[in-house]
Order: sequence, then C-alpha cells, then structure tokens
Amino acid sequence: MSETVVGAGISRVDGPRKVAGAAPYPSDFNVHHQVHAALVGSTVAAGRVVRIDTAPAEAAPGVISVLTHLNMPRLERGPMTALGTSPPPPMQDNLIRHYGQHVALVVAESPEQAAAAARLVAVEYERTEPLLDVLDPKAPQVTDPWGTDSDRGDTEAALASAEVKVTQTYTTPDNTNSPLGLFATLAIWDRDRLTVHDTTQWPSMVKATLAAVFKVPESSVRVLVPYVGGAFGAGLRAWQHVILTVAAARLIGRPVKLVLTRPQMFSCVGHRPDTVQQVSLAANRSGELTAIDHRTVSSLAMEDDDYEAVSAGSAFAYRCPNVVTRDVQARLNRPAPCSMRAPAEGQGNFALESAMDELAYALAMDPLQLRLRNDTDVDPRSGLPWSGKALRECYQVGAERFGWSSRDPEPGSMRDGDWLIGYGMAGCSYPWYSVPCSARATVGRDGSALVLSAVTDIGTGTYTVMTQVSAEHLGLPLGVVRFDLGDSDMPAAPQAGGSGLTGSLGNAVVDACGRLVRRFAELAAEDGESPLHGVPPEAVTAGDGRVHVKGEPSRGESYIDILSRHGLAELSADGSSTPASPEDLGMAPSGAFGAKFVEVRVDRDLGLVRIARVVSVIDGGRILNEKTGRSQIIGATIGGIGQALFEDTVTDPRTGRIANGTFGDYLIPVNADIPDLDVVFVGGPDRFSPIGTKGIGEIGLVGIAAAVANAVHHATGRRIRSLPITIDDLL
Repeated sequence: MSETVVGAGISRVDGPRKVAGAAPYPSDFNVHHQVHAALVGSTVAAGRVVRIDTAPAEAAPGVISVLTHLNMPRLERGPMTALGTSPPPPMQDNLIRHYGQHVALVVAESPEQAAAAARLVAVEYERTEPLLDVLDPKAPQVTDPWGTDSDRGDTEAALASAEVKVTQTYTTPDNTNSPLGLFATLAIWDRDRLTVHDTTQWPSMVKATLAAVFKVPESSVRVLVPYVGGAFGAGLRAWQHVILTVAAARLIGRPVKLVLTRPQMFSCVGHRPDTVQQVSLAANRSGELTAIDHRTVSSLAMEDDDYEAVSAGSAFAYRCPNVVTRDVQARLNRPAPCSMRAPAEGQGNFALESAMDELAYALAMDPLQLRLRNDTDVDPRSGLPWSGKALRECYQVGAERFGWSSRDPEPGSMRDGDWLIGYGMAGCSYPWYSVPCSARATVGRDGSALVLSAVTDIGTGTYTVMTQVSAEHLGLPLGVVRFDLGDSDMPAAPQAGGSGLTGSLGNAVVDACGRLVRRFAELAAEDGESPLHGVPPEAVTAGDGRVHVKGEPSRGESYIDILSRHGLAELSADGSSTPASPEDLGMAPSGAFGAKFVEVRVDRDLGLVRIARVVSVIDGGRILNEKTGRSQIIGATIGGIGQALFEDTVTDPRTGRIANGTFGDYLIPVNADIPDLDVVFVGGPDRFSPIGTKGIGEIGLVGIAAAVANAVHHATGRRIRSLPITIDDLL
C-alpha cells in the first residue's frame, strides 16, 4: 500500500477536462430529435388560476405542446428521502402558493421558440392576500418539525438567577444558491425506459423519485450527471421542473430539454430560509456558562418541507448544564427553501456566536478566553467523549497566526487613518453525518483500475480524493487509476451534501478495494504456480501494482500476471459502508470544528466595510488532499463573507415577487472583496470513521458571519444583529 498518495496536495484529476472545455455539464447534453421547454411562472403569490389562455402560444411557430394544470397527468408525490420529503408534484390544481410557481410548460422545436411562446400564455388569477413575513401571526406554524428540539437542566431558573445575562434577537435573510451553471434537465424516454441528464447532487435519489412518480421500475431509470456546475445544496431534491420535463417527454414522445433562466434559479430550486432568532445566555462572574436558550422561527413553503434545525447546534456547542433549543417554521407564500451551504448552522451559529461576543463584553472578558473556558471534550447531550475534537487547538493556533494578543479590547480604539480596525472571532462546528454507501473496484489485465459509485462531484474534489484513496488501497500509481461517478446505474450512493459524502464514500471505496485485493490473494493462494500459493489472504497486502506478503514485498506477483494466468480480462469486487452506532463504539461522532478570526476595516465617514484578513483553523479529521481541502475552506469562506456583507434575497412585501433575482441585483462577493485567506488544518484522523475523515464542505462557511459582525462591533462600537451588514447600518 502506498504511504504517500493520500494527503498529498495533488491537483484535480478533472482539472484538465474543465479548463479545456471538455467537461460536459447538464446543459451541454443534446440528443437527436430533441425539443425544448420553457416555463411560465405565476405573477401572483397567493390565490388561484381562474382562466388560462394557451391558444396564442400553441399557434406560435415551432410550438408542439403547452402543459397546464388542465391537461397535466395526475402524479403522486415522490418518496421520502434521507433529507426529507420530495416536493409536491407540479401543476396538479389551480391553486397558487408562491410567486413564480409553474403554471405552464411550453414545448417547442427550439429554445427561442419555446421562450417566445411562453410569453404568449395569458393567465387570469383570483388573488388572495399572501403570507410573506416569517413573524406574521396568521402564518401556520410547524413546531419542532424534525424532533431536534432539546431541553436539559432548568434553563428558566438558571436565567432568572444569572449573575450575568445577555438576551438579544438576531435575524438572517433569505440567501439564494447561486451556482454559475443554470440548472438543466434533458429527459429521454425509450418505451418505458427513461434516461435523464440532470443537475443534481444525488443521482440515486432522482432515480428513485422518477421511478415512483412515473410508476416504472427503478431499473428502468438512469440519471446521468458527470459534472454539476455548482449547486451548494440546491441539487438535493428532484425539483418540480425535473418532473415537468420528464412528463412532457413522455407525453409528446420526444426528448425534452429544459434550462432554467437566472430569475427562475431564484424561485424554482430553493434558498436559505430567513430566520428570526432569540438567544439568551447566562454565566457566572468567572465566565462559566450556566444557561443557553436559543429559539428560532424560519420560513417554510406552504405545502413543502425543509430540514433546517437552526438552533440545534447550540445544544452541543459548549459545556453548559441548562440548555433549551426550539425551532419553529412558518408557512409562507414564498418559494420552497432547502439546503444552502452550511444549512441551519450558517444561520444558527451567527446568532449564538454573536451572543457569545456580547456576553464576553458584559463580563469584561476576552471573547477567546470565554470560549476556551466553556469548551468541552464530551458531547453535552450524550455525555460520551467526542471521537475527535481539536477545537482548543484551533483557537490557540488561530489566535497565534492572527495576532489576537495585539487586539485592544476597547471598541473603536484601533485605527489606521480614516479606517477603524476591528478584530472579531467565532468558534464553529458542523454536525457529523454519514449514511450507507456502495462502491465497486475493478482491475483489468492492463494493470489499470476503475472504481465506481453513483455519487456526484459538485466541485469539492471527489473525483480527485477518491482516485487517491483507490490508488492507495490498491497499491497502484495514480496514473493508472480512474474513479468514475455521476451515473445512477453505478453502485447506489448518498448525496454530495451535509459534509458526509467523503466519509461514507471513502469507507465504501476502502472496503471495495480491500475486498478486491483479497480476491486476488485468494486466486493466488489456490494457484500452485504463484509465489503466494498457500498464503492466507489476510497475510497479503498490495503495493506497486502487486499483491505480496505483508513485510515481504519480494514475495508476490502483479495483478497483470494473476489475471493473465487465470485467463481473466478483469476482476471486480463490491464494497459498502454503514455508519457505526455511537453506543457500540462508546464515543460521540464529532463533525468538523473550527475557529475563525477576521480583521475588518470600516471607513469612519462612509461606513464602508472591507475584509482585511481571515484566518480559518479547521479540525477536519484526516485531510485526504491538502490542496483540495484548502480550496474547500477558501470557497466556503467567500460564501460566509457573502452572507455577512452582501447576500439578501429581497421579496417584495406586497406582491411576493423576488425583486433582485439576477446577478446584476443580487450581490455576491467578487475578487476585489476577498483578501488572501489563511487556512490551517489541525487535529488528526477521527476515531469514529475507518477512513478518519470528518467532512469539511460546510465548516468553512460557519462562523464567518459572526466573526465579521463581532469585528465590526470592535471597530465601530455598533452591534449589528441583522445580516447582511450594510453601509446603512454603519452610517
């Protein structure tokens, strides 16, 4: 087994294909005889369709069909998934639940003809008053929707008797997943067999959903997505536009392709839900937390669901005997929210870590020392020791690299000419997540290896790190190993999301490669001509393209020789992974932990905020590739800066229309907004996972917004409790 392949900061194996323009994204796929679809969206947020006139659209050049609720096939809702319910089936009635809801689908010979005809569809509505505000008392509420509320100790009594207490309300707005690649679906029916090219982070889920909705066997559905083009959580559902495209292709008997427009990306594929959060913290004079009370209300669609336990992270963030967390979702006439990078923790951490900073000032204590004082080596919920937690090291290394000790604690005291300088920090974590996964490993007679799993690479580096893991455990050089993905016909696998894929998939790949090496060892052990004749398989390992006796590299033979002598073109093995039980292992599975340190500069007269420095120190368990891992944290940090200073999906309070659904109006950070970002990994392999990883896709974003807000307070003396922080807040 190679000792240097995993961990090495190698460049992405898919990089050359991408820079050469040879990587096919969902919108790049075309097939013979295909037609094109365009969506018509509702122009009211609540009510019902009383009349829809499709005749002008049907008479337009190139138009083949127009689907509405009047001629749409009756469809059932898709199945429950590991992340919750499937969206309701589209266009099944005349009710309008949000602005931009699909009310018609136009199919034409060209995309231009479809788009032009879609503008000819005339719809009359009976409007009702929409519910748009998360605090509207008329909005139906869902309490503790996922059973994640927690309650330990006597928080009410602890708050009442507190020596020092902070109670504040914090708000976060809608943010919209904004990948460069527009979501696209191409559906091809061949009798009862369906092939779909789709923008998804979860091919196996889309396959199961389409099979259930269209009542065909899962074996008759194939979902392909070799490259995604970005998703950030929006690709974790089989959205209604996917169902519509597949339905249209079945009805007209031709392949149908649909590419969403940028405004439709703001209303059709989810968003980070806005929140209103009340946090109460209590401590004694020495800074030991005695109570945490974190209660949130977040937005939810009228007839859909979203897993977003915003307050749940506060239950295990610190050592504290009295903790209450409560999550409520308010049903509104707005597009369905869904996961967006660092779901729940991205919002909840902002409130908790802002409140921790406020508590530090109330105690006249260094914010870093307050967090160190309340760090815990055990999971406060279960009492089990964490499987791996280097948060204290994150704090210490980050403070040293950042120069935290040079911080003057007095707000507004650090200046550089007209610039007010602020230092802020935050602790962060992201929960452990793992689900079953499968993989297949094959070695051919030419000595090359192919490893497969039905996962996706959303830009996180899955192609690369799984090539590394496969090469290490097959004992092969990287250049002869290929990892392939993005095909639901491959071994079933979970979503790329939740910071759980690398662990689940990595363990399955290790299992598949180990089983394959054992198969080679068994063949050799039964072969009188082999140097490994009679050697028990458990005494054999792999390295340099060979299987050999452990500790005796010279006693063995190559994969090529074994296959050739047995007349085999290749040999394969399937592997799988299933998460262990915390009780069985006697430890609590720990997700990633981190510490974020930020320096901001605020123009004293203009209120402009500039990020000057960011130091992110991450305990991510075993890092499989330092280069792609660092890239993950950098990308997520930029997302955190967007959350802190720029991003706000604005819904018109009267009509429910998203008012800034373009890249010209929805502000996201650009190169000029981002300084050099310092990323450091600390800690070691996590004990809970055989491969030792934790998952780092989300942790890079968590904590950035709070650290920025805390730094702005240190610079200006103004406490901003609502994101994004704007010039208006500071003038």
